[in-house]
Amino acid sequence: MTAFWTADLSETLSSARRVVNAATGTRDIENWLRAYDITALPSTNTGAADLAFQRWMKFKEAFSPKFVVDALASLDRPPTHCIDPFGGSGTTALTCSLLGVRCTTTEVNPFLADLIEAKVTPLRPTALADAYVACVDAAEAVDPGSLSPGAGAPASLREPGVGGRFVFWSEAMDRILALRAGLMAVDDEDARRMLRVLLGSILIEASNVVVNGKGRRYRGGWMRRRVTADQVDRLFDDAVARAARDLKEFSGRTRADVTIIRGDTRVRLDDAEQADVAVFSPPYPNSFDYTDVYNLELWMLGYLDDSASNRALRLSTLRSHVQVSWSPGGSDLGSPTLALTLLDLDRVRHRLWNPNLVSMVEAYFQDMAVVLSKLRDKLAPGGKAIMVAGDSRYGDVRVDVGSIMAEVGTELG
Repeated sequence: MTAFWTADLSETLSSARRVVNAATGTRDIENWLRAYDITALPSTNTGAADLAFQRWMKFKEAFSPKFVVDALASLDRPPTHCIDPFGGSGTTALTCSLLGVRCTTTEVNPFLADLIEAKVTPLRPTALADAYVACVDAAEAVDPGSLSPGAGAPASLREPGVGGRFVFWSEAMDRILALRAGLMAVDDEDARRMLRVLLGSILIEASNVVVNGKGRRYRGGWMRRRVTADQVDRLFDDAVARAARDLKEFSGRTRADVTIIRGDTRVRLDDAEQADVAVFSPPYPNSFDYTDVYNLELWMLGYLDDSASNRALRLSTLRSHVQVSWSPGGSDLGSPTLALTLLDLDRVRHRLWNPNLVSMVEAYFQDMAVVLSKLRDKLAPGGKAIMVAGDSRYGDVRVDVGSIMAEVGTELG
């Protein structure tokens, strides 16, 4: 049998017609997917760069909506409810919504949770335009001297920074914070949330850094690239205009309900209702700290206000990084591959860039066992869990995530 994720775009569009709920129709999902770049790997988000909604925020750690359609079409019967325990940029939730498949998703990062909610909440383009005018007008009256991203924000955010390096020129930062303050003049909660997300979407472009690997690095020649308040305004204006076009194009569709559960999926997944399928991609055991990767959005948009809130969020994430020390604890997961991997990692511990990587890998799979156990209880008889996973390698020891998860899942029933 051909693997479902190798389907070409015409097969995916045909699959969408089989899966789509009759009440939603097929026109919107087909029009949406036609902009997909068929040369991209479906396990990445690169092919969705020009898709409506997906283009609002560049999100490196995601699979494609094409993958979600193909995954749902591979089931024995069209699903009515899907779970995604790692919501991320909302690919599963948005695709299910357009297909007319109810979706429940959990997300611990409050900025990403707002991004998901903005994508799946219908909003009139005129409401967004009115909110944008109110926000910009209110921002003009803000005193720049009263603005700060938060008492515990890194000193490197604002010029002059630390050691002569800084993420934002003062003029750019003041304008971003003024626009953030201007959001308080927007009465429509959905429009305010969307503007906050769109403001977040321009932060990297308005900064002196780019996202790279596990975090950020300074742009080449960044000292010669002074970002002004006018440039911030143009970036924000373009982001809002782009979102308004997407809302207008898809404003007539009937959406399936999406439930967004905010918080640690290891705990909050208990609140989900029974579903037919789970389609998701968890963080990989790759030592990425996603609170670090998105800390510009978290600090600049007011989701974090001190170091305690930053640490609390970091401790609520899956144990896939070493920015804090983890104590594995827990019981044997019944995976021979994991047991051998941990032995091999322990032998090369002295050569690892961080000796805590060994306990991190063990803790990661214990966390994923909790998630799989909860999914087992939430999936209806005959239901399936479809997961996109990636391997890691430390000290020439391969962490075969797929094989380990298959063994853990089998042990859990």
